[in-house]
Amino acid sequence: MVSTGSSNLKYTPVWLAVILLISCRPLVTSFDDVESAIYYEDASQESADFNDTLKVMTWNIRFGAGRIPFFGDSCGERVLMTQAETEGYLNSIVSYIDSTKPDILLLQEVDISSKRSAYVNQLQYILDHCSHLNYGVYASMWNAEIIPSDGLGKVDAGNAILSRWKITDAQRIQLPLRTDQDALTQYFYLRRNIIKAKINIPELDNTLYAVNIHATAFATDDTKEKHIEKYKEVLDDLHSQEVLFVTGGDLNSVPPGAEFTDFCMDDMCSDESFHTDADGPHREGSYFNNFVGEPDLVQPFYDSYFEAINLENTVASDHFTHSPWNTISDTAEYWDRKLDYLFTNYQDWSTTGETHNNIEKISDHAPVSATLTFP
Repeated sequence: MVSTGSSNLKYTPVWLAVILLISCRPLVTSFDDVESAIYYEDASQESADFNDTLKVMTWNIRFGAGRIPFFGDSCGERVLMTQAETEGYLNSIVSYIDSTKPDILLLQEVDISSKRSAYVNQLQYILDHCSHLNYGVYASMWNAEIIPSDGLGKVDAGNAILSRWKITDAQRIQLPLRTDQDALTQYFYLRRNIIKAKINIPELDNTLYAVNIHATAFATDDTKEKHIEKYKEVLDDLHSQEVLFVTGGDLNSVPPGAEFTDFCMDDMCSDESFHTDADGPHREGSYFNNFVGEPDLVQPFYDSYFEAINLENTVASDHFTHSPWNTISDTAEYWDRKLDYLFTNYQDWSTTGETHNNIEKISDHAPVSATLTFP
């Protein structure tokens, strides 16, 4: 999920007046359908030898907020972190990345210049403090000079790809906006995207791309279906060009065959009320059967490509990757659903697939990794 709450951004009359007064200046960045991603690199780069294996990991890092009870996604009241808090959680993230040593890292919910995380450039921080990652590219999904809600202020957050090797041809691919919001909410809302980039490994004969996605969490219309379909289209296009790809991210979708598709009561805050009748209402982001076929949205990826975690294993609790807000302080089962995935079109890598659900308190998502072996 993304830690912005659902569509319940609150706008006061004062804020609306301010918006009207400065409406000649865009407050929120709009994006082209396809445009270049933003490039980063570590100031002191480490050598990147290729030893015939390639480890890939995906991780939603919750904008470096650990399990702080923020408003919107964890029934809390926090809106802002101090720099010390942000860097403290980033150090924990860096430490875990260093311990697992992925060659390519797909990150979601990375803050670049956001008031909520003390304006720390988290992508640059991770590159500068990790022991082995040298390059990165970034695609913003929420770039606003000010969000007039709960004191959130300036936000620049998005997806990133990090690599030991040089990255080129990086593209930000815009995903459709939600249609179940009023015009004002939609204006200030997220511009979700796919980021696609070429990873240049000199010793590798194949052309290699990495693709990262963070699909919508809270839409109650068919936006999620459109996001997943666009993602599959991007991968199929690469596959048709006979190039190798590794891909993954936070799909905000449960796997086909999941035992539960309704987590409304589990995620509900104390001041909320859901399921007052047999048909709902449902909590946005907690219900995965909003339209016909939603529980099977991810099936085409299992049909077409190689998964990091076998489908029959994804319904097991030891491969759940999302943790609800109420596990912060109570004894409830920490991980309760799978939302994060990895795929490739190269080879079966499921014997190496791992769900890293030993990272409690660092994020509300667990990383997933797998390793390719080249002859």
